[in-house]
Amino acid sequence: METNVKPIELKDLWRRYKDDGDQRARERLVLAYAPLVKYVAGRMSSGLPAHVEEADLISYGLLGLIGAIERYEPEREIKFETFAVSRIKGAIIDELRSLDWVPRSVRARARDIEKAHTKLENRLARAPTEEEMAKELDMTEDELRDGLLQIANSSILALDDLWTVADPAGGQISLLDTIRDPNATDP
Repeated sequence: METNVKPIELKDLWRRYKDDGDQRARERLVLAYAPLVKYVAGRMSSGLPAHVEEADLISYGLLGLIGAIERYEPEREIKFETFAVSRIKGAIIDELRSLDWVPRSVRARARDIEKAHTKLENRLARAPTEEEMAKELDMTEDELRDGLLQIANSSILALDDLWTVADPAGGQISLLDTIRDPNATDP
């Protein structure tokens, strides 16, 4: 990733900042390497959910860039871009983790359920039943319902919009309709 500043100017900026503590040189370094942040954020955004804005990733990455500039030691003769990329990625990942209030175990369970659902849907050419899902996941139907409830409670998306399951008669019912209501009367 190339900067918009000539290498000789960068060398001078590094010297002025590291040797003299020149804050204007630091600001120019941040601006010079800002395209690196945009590049890293752009690459990372492709693997994230749509609700994660690239502009937010850039903001988090800029904090990583500033930290990298603070910690970089030019005398070690390591290319700054190489050093900075890991700091930028780390800052983005740290911030995303701090914003994610869903436990990893729930995320893992959601992935497992989604994989099983997709696998069964492809194999059966229809939405799987709750019984089929539980069998595929090697769990009881109650454990499946508990997992779905945990996922539903941790999601800001409407799971009802994400997938439906087949009822025993061959129709489709929403995910919400598959969760047992302990207060409902048994027909």
